[in-house]
Amino acid sequence: MIDEVLLEKIVDIARNQGATYAEARFQEDISESLIMRNGRVLGVNTTVSRGIGVRVLVGGALGFAATNRLDQESLISTVSEAVSRARAISSLMKSSIELDESRVGRASYEVVPKVKLEDYGVEDRIGLGKEIYSAVGGSLRQAKLPVLTFGIDTHIQRKVVVNSDGALVRSAIPRIYVWVNFVESIPEKGTIQRRVDFGASGGIEWLKEWRVVDEVVEEAKNLENVLASGVEPPREEVDVIVGSEIVGLIVHESAGHPMEADRILGREAAQAGESYVKPEMIGRYSVGNKYATVIEDPTVPGGYGFYLYDDEGVPARPRYLYKEGLIYEPLHNRHTAKIFGTSSNGAARAMTYAREPIIRMSNTYFKPGDMSFDELLEDIKLGVYMKSYMEWNIDDIRWNQRYVGLESYLIVNGEITKPVRNPVLEVTTGGFYSRISGVGKVLRFYPGTCGKGEPSQGVPVWYGGPDIKLSKIKVGVAL
Repeated sequence: MIDEVLLEKIVDIARNQGATYAEARFQEDISESLIMRNGRVLGVNTTVSRGIGVRVLVGGALGFAATNRLDQESLISTVSEAVSRARAISSLMKSSIELDESRVGRASYEVVPKVKLEDYGVEDRIGLGKEIYSAVGGSLRQAKLPVLTFGIDTHIQRKVVVNSDGALVRSAIPRIYVWVNFVESIPEKGTIQRRVDFGASGGIEWLKEWRVVDEVVEEAKNLENVLASGVEPPREEVDVIVGSEIVGLIVHESAGHPMEADRILGREAAQAGESYVKPEMIGRYSVGNKYATVIEDPTVPGGYGFYLYDDEGVPARPRYLYKEGLIYEPLHNRHTAKIFGTSSNGAARAMTYAREPIIRMSNTYFKPGDMSFDELLEDIKLGVYMKSYMEWNIDDIRWNQRYVGLESYLIVNGEITKPVRNPVLEVTTGGFYSRISGVGKVLRFYPGTCGKGEPSQGVPVWYGGPDIKLSKIKVGVAL
C-alpha cells in the first residue's frame, strides 16, 4: 500500500493550482484467473493494475487524470492535467458542479479471509475444474455433455482515498469468483445450456460453503430432466412462483439501475440507458404493493459488492430503493445528492485507478418475507415455478422486461409436478411489483459484474432475494 502522505501532497498541489476540491485515490488490483474446457486448461492469467487517479473541481467543472507512474514528476504532471481538463470545460458548463457536505471518514478496514487466496494454487484450481467435469459427466443418464467450461478468478483490491474535505480511507478486499457453463444434448429433444456462478468477498473458505461440485451436479441432473420430459406451460393466467435467482436479476435491473441518480438525471442516457423514474416521483409515487421493498446495501458481510466507504470517502449504509412499493431513495454520489437536496449515501465506485468514481450498485436484494416455500405453494391450484433463467431483456428505461425460464416446473394443487420447458414471464416493472402476493423467508444472493459508464467500468455486485409469488400472470412460451 502507498503512504497516504504522498496522496495528501497531491491534494495540496491541486488546491494550490486552483482546485476548490481535490481527490487522490491509489488503487491496486491483482487478479488471477484460470479457464478450462472439458477438463483441459485453456489459459492461466495474472494481471496487476496499480496507480493513482486524481479528480479536481475547478471553475464548477470536474477534471480527472490518472497515472501508473508514482514518481514525483509524473504525479505533478497528472495533477496539472486534471486541473487543465476541468478548466478547459468550465466555460462550457450550463451549471456549476457542486458537492454536498456529506460527512467523510477517516478509517482503515479489510476483509480478512480464513484461507488466503494465494494458498489455493494453480494445481488446486485445475483439480477442482477436473472434478466438476468428471462429476457432471458421470451424473447424466440420457443426455450427453458436449461442453463444460470452468473458470475461477481471485482478486485482491486495495485502495487509499484522500480528499480535501478530510477523507482518509484505506481498504483491502479479497474476492473469489467461480463459474461453470455447460451444455447438455439429447438428439431428439435438442440442447439446454446453463451457467452457474458463485462469488463473494473473502477467501478460499467459500468453496466449502458453496459445495460447488454438488451444486453443479444437481443443476445438471435437474436440467436433464427438463430437457427430456419438459412440457409446455399453461396458456391461461396462473400464479407464478419466481425463484430467488430471477428475483435478484429483476431487482438489479428494474430497481437498482433506474434508481441510480445519474440515470434519473439523464446523465447515463447515451452510455448505459435511461430511467422511468423522474425526480418528482421520489417519495411520492408507488411502483408496487406493500411487499415491494428493495434494499441496496454495500455492508452485507461476504457480499461480492462489499465496501464500508465509497471512493469519495462517504460511509456506506443500506439504501431503500423501493419501500413497501414507494419509490424511496436513489443511489447518490456527492454531486447528485447536492442536486436533489440530500446527502450522499455512499454509492460512488471506480473499477480501477484509471477510472473516475461513478454511481454504482453493490449488493441489491428484495426484502425477505415470512413464508416457507411450502406456504407459497399450498394455495396454488395451477401455476408455474420458474427457478432459474436462460435469457432475459429489459428496455432502456427499465420498465418493460422479459425472462425465459430454464429450470421450471408445473404446480398442481400445491405440489411441484412435471418440468416445464421455456416458460416466459413478460411484465412491466409496475406489473411485477404490484402482483406480488407472497414472499419467501430464505434470502439468497448471486454474483455478477455490473457494467456501466463510458469508458465502461465493470464492478462486482451481488443481487438476490427470496422466492416470491405473483398472482394471475399469463405465461408465454419461447419457441
